[in-house]
Amino acid sequence: MGIYLSSPKTEKLSEDGENDRLRFGLSSMQGWRANMEDAHAALLNLDNSTSFFGVYDGHGGKVVAKFCAKFLHHQVLKHEAYSAGDIGTALQKAFLRMDEMMRGQRGWRELAVLGDKMNKFSGMIEGLIWSPRSGEKNVQFDEWAFEEGPHSDFSGPTSGCTACVAVIGEKQLAVANAGDSRCVISRNGQAYNLSRDHKPELEAERERILKAGGFIHAGRVNGSLNLSRAIGDMEFKQNKFLPVEKQIVTADPDVNTVELTDEDEFIVVACDGIWDCMSSQQLVEFIHEQLRHESKLSLVCEKVLDRCLAPIAGGEGCDNMTMILIQFKKPNQSGEPSDKKSPASEEKQPESSSEATSD
Repeated sequence: MGIYLSSPKTEKLSEDGENDRLRFGLSSMQGWRANMEDAHAALLNLDNSTSFFGVYDGHGGKVVAKFCAKFLHHQVLKHEAYSAGDIGTALQKAFLRMDEMMRGQRGWRELAVLGDKMNKFSGMIEGLIWSPRSGEKNVQFDEWAFEEGPHSDFSGPTSGCTACVAVIGEKQLAVANAGDSRCVISRNGQAYNLSRDHKPELEAERERILKAGGFIHAGRVNGSLNLSRAIGDMEFKQNKFLPVEKQIVTADPDVNTVELTDEDEFIVVACDGIWDCMSSQQLVEFIHEQLRHESKLSLVCEKVLDRCLAPIAGGEGCDNMTMILIQFKKPNQSGEPSDKKSPASEEKQPESSSEATSD
């Protein structure tokens, strides 16, 4: 669903980076959609021992995705569970914290700025009244103080976004997912899904939706939303008698923590615009083939986006697309192309923050 352009926007926002353990490349493209609603975060050094990568696929607008790209990783880093080494809990709390932070005057103001809904004059006046420090580059994320103002009773945005996040430590990888974006790891040429696509027809999702008073029609929650977990979408989170994880739509993520091995080659975090067109194993094999003669990872991502783009408007390949490719450095590896071939097999389950804004 959505409004399509007469011709696709194929300009890409791409980036590369590396540290002593990882190399990454990313690319995003608006495609056939009338607006770009994806955002992402890529931080090689969340702290001295971990890296953070996240893809946020917006629906109904871009503001929630951009909000998550700006704030979610900070909430992971500041949570006491993170300091205690419990990254999974820190991720879960950060996802739920996004919904809390987007309410009230402060939440409304942040979303308004990210959505470009304020003109310069009104934005300047509101900023002087409610938050003189808004817009500063080194804003402090430790506090999210309550603000009085005309939007103090703002219940949060009706738009939303998926969130799929990978936090990579020295020996562990933690993945948190809410929605139908996906994280996949290539281990010895085999694709392993590290997240589950949250669709209304899944038994556990369907049960929660119905118990919370919702319904499923034509594969969509209440006939409108084609995924069952998301950040934002506050209209589906209004049952005051239920906790946040039991609402019709919830931001509560699945969290998966795995031990990294010497056989791990790379990780992909991407929105459903990619997975609608390629299976996890197909993508892993395509990347392996590209890495035989291409060392710049963002260019590999760009080739995936071009491969997935539909030739005409309508159907698969018409969505916004964002993909992050993270490669584990091996001993003596310095970015040279790999000539290792990946076997065909079945899919199995086992420093910057930026947003794509091409519109």
